[in-house]
Amino acid sequence: MSTIDRIGVRRVSVERATVISDRPFEAVLAKLAAAVGHPDTSAFARDVAAARTSAELERVVNAATGPAGLMEMAHFDIGEVLSKELGDAARKSVRLVIGNPLIMKEMVKHVPDAASYAPVTVLIDERADGVCLSYDLMASLLAPYGNAQASDVAKQLDDKVVDLLTEAAE
Repeated sequence: MSTIDRIGVRRVSVERATVISDRPFEAVLAKLAAAVGHPDTSAFARDVAAARTSAELERVVNAATGPAGLMEMAHFDIGEVLSKELGDAARKSVRLVIGNPLIMKEMVKHVPDAASYAPVTVLIDERADGVCLSYDLMASLLAPYGNAQASDVAKQLDDKVVDLLTEAAE
């Protein structure tokens, strides 16, 4: 018997939203970056740990988020990695991990597995038809868990992220 046969397995399918822009990659990435916060992650972690109340935590998180109510938690320049092999033929591609711990908390209270999906990933990459901004919808990831409260929060997050991608693409 394999290890997978001995553990619980849940099928989770995903819906992906993609916005395509005819603007230059750098312009799209810059507009998206301007809408999210870019906290010093070490200082942010210290401030979160030092918060004694929910109100203090809210102040810490709100100070770290940008106009979209989200913050960048990681930035992976996949295009740079590809360029080491492909040179100038490499397409630009960046993966951003963005989120808001307060939103994540609200989903995780109802569905612990939501912490596997949040913060979320946004992929910005060049393709033949333009610069694509892609995001896996949180509501689709949480749907199999059947929790209305978590699904409501996930839908609000999806709207926030899709709005962000749409604005960055314009």
